[in-house]
Amino acid sequence: MPRRGEPLTKLGFLTIGRFNEASPREGHLETIEVIQRAEDLGFDSVWLRDRHLQFGISSPVAVMAAAAMKTSRIELGTAVIPLGLENPFRLAEDLATVDLLSDGRVNPGVSVGTPMRYDDYKAALYPDTHDVEDFSKERVLRLLHCLRGDPVSPFEGTVGIENFSRRVQPHSPGLVDRVWYGGGLSSAIWAGQQQLNYLTSSVVTSEGSDSTDFATIQGEQIDAYLANHPDPARARVSQGLVVIPTDTATPDQIRRYQEYAESRFERTLTPQGPRKMLFAPDLVGPSDELAEKLSAHAGFQRASEVAFALPFSFEPADYIQIISDMATHLGPAIGWTP
Repeated sequence: MPRRGEPLTKLGFLTIGRFNEASPREGHLETIEVIQRAEDLGFDSVWLRDRHLQFGISSPVAVMAAAAMKTSRIELGTAVIPLGLENPFRLAEDLATVDLLSDGRVNPGVSVGTPMRYDDYKAALYPDTHDVEDFSKERVLRLLHCLRGDPVSPFEGTVGIENFSRRVQPHSPGLVDRVWYGGGLSSAIWAGQQQLNYLTSSVVTSEGSDSTDFATIQGEQIDAYLANHPDPARARVSQGLVVIPTDTATPDQIRRYQEYAESRFERTLTPQGPRKMLFAPDLVGPSDELAEKLSAHAGFQRASEVAFALPFSFEPADYIQIISDMATHLGPAIGWTP
């Protein structure tokens, strides 16, 4: 169980929101329907990926707005919005608007760094400033500044019939406390110091560790985050492995799920690339077996909530089976109550 005996507080999942280029509306509506089903099943949260120039959700804030109007309880998160493609001022306006519409259910997960394949589209994104844009953690601080309600303008008052505020509007109290950040050891330490929530995923960097075991490294990074958070009892830690329960899956589904995991297994054996990235093996099987594996996982033991990632390339019926088994079989097996 998380933290050796403590119950899992929140169960969620992460989806890419895949769609067909020829009919993108259907794919986006399918994502909304999945979120509605998740709420009916008792899930605490659904998290949206953010993919640009791909056939997945590119505007998670807009999708959250639509989902907010179709649900009443489930939390809506992003994992993650790459801030290199965003203006923190404008993003703060959008996030606050959706948070108010959802009655305080938004969990913005963000990242920094040079955007993926930036050279391919930097001139379209930043025609005049693409070579001088700051992709450091300063971008996160700018977002927090806006969400906190700190002044962004020296002027406050009335001009003619128009009223102006010194802070970003609308302001949603409490939203800044629900911002999430992920990354390796240095990012974990920084997130703790900034009192952000900490997202982990199925990928870690082994820099700063003597281990080459994924779970051990993930556990070390969570420990570092908690050690640097001024109020660790209030800190939220979420784990995001790929976990596929098969309790009600058909034989064909089980075969495809196992083949998917096997096709990705070799990359989990050794660190990858200059940053020594380690990938977690995908977990596939009946919920009782998955619960045993998770309870022995150093990262899971330290997490208070989970957002298990759905694979990118499955069919709609597969996702329904997986999230249904998560809620009705796996969740209770790992100490979660709907």
